[in-house]
Amino acid sequence: MKQTVQTLQAMKERGEKIAMLTCYDYTTAKLMDEAGMDMLLVGDSLGNVILGYSDTISVTMEDMIHHTAAVSRGVENAMVVADMPFLSYQTSVYDAVVNAGRLMKEGRAGAVKLEGGKLVCEQIRAIVNASIPVVAHLGMTPQSVNTLGGFKVQGKTADAARQLLEDAKAVEEAGAFALVMECVPAKLAALVTKTLHIPTIGIGAGACCDGQVLVYQDMLGMFSDYRPKFVRKFAEVGKVMQEAFASYRSEIQEGNFPTEEHSFAISDEVMAQLEQEAQA
Repeated sequence: MKQTVQTLQAMKERGEKIAMLTCYDYTTAKLMDEAGMDMLLVGDSLGNVILGYSDTISVTMEDMIHHTAAVSRGVENAMVVADMPFLSYQTSVYDAVVNAGRLMKEGRAGAVKLEGGKLVCEQIRAIVNASIPVVAHLGMTPQSVNTLGGFKVQGKTADAARQLLEDAKAVEEAGAFALVMECVPAKLAALVTKTLHIPTIGIGAGACCDGQVLVYQDMLGMFSDYRPKFVRKFAEVGKVMQEAFASYRSEIQEGNFPTEEHSFAISDEVMAQLEQEAQA
């Protein structure tokens, strides 16, 4: 079944959990979609796990459109959500709508995601008024890592928790149809989830959110630069890949690949004629 704003809202109302993973390419998108993922997030985390940056700030609109389009081509049922990269929406409401529109038109996204609370509500409202679904993002917002002082849990003090709750209400009122909460204390995330009518998606925000999201390279053990506390490895795919690469290299060096099974034939008569011509 094709996931939409309405079907995801219905999942929250039924108490059915939403499963979301990041995705950046066609092949992986097909596998995830066939596995039944409800939402695929083309995150600006591609800056870290695909492009090798130390943060997400260097990711461009062209990067996001390129990868979103690839993911969208591999999906039939999951909702594809595309991150709006740094400075694609903070500069003005006009820029926010234009860039969100590009992710929808050129990237074929089903929705866009942007970071921030009250400060970006005007942008959220304008994007929604342009008939573009919006997912909000609160808590540890990676694009603000330089002002947050690093990758830290957010909302731990009374004032910070109160601010997060107020921001959550504000983005819902502005028209966001879902909210991602990253690195938020579990009890606070549970209160936000209970307070809001829209679905919440947690990443390091406890089990009471309406859904969960992880970076797929993290949950498959493919990314080893660092490992957040909230990550659970569901498989050691990275280790399997390394072993396969090493085996491939060894088989080549030992002359065991390719074999006749992996080669194409040509008639002996043709070869005899070619060899004779080559020696003439």
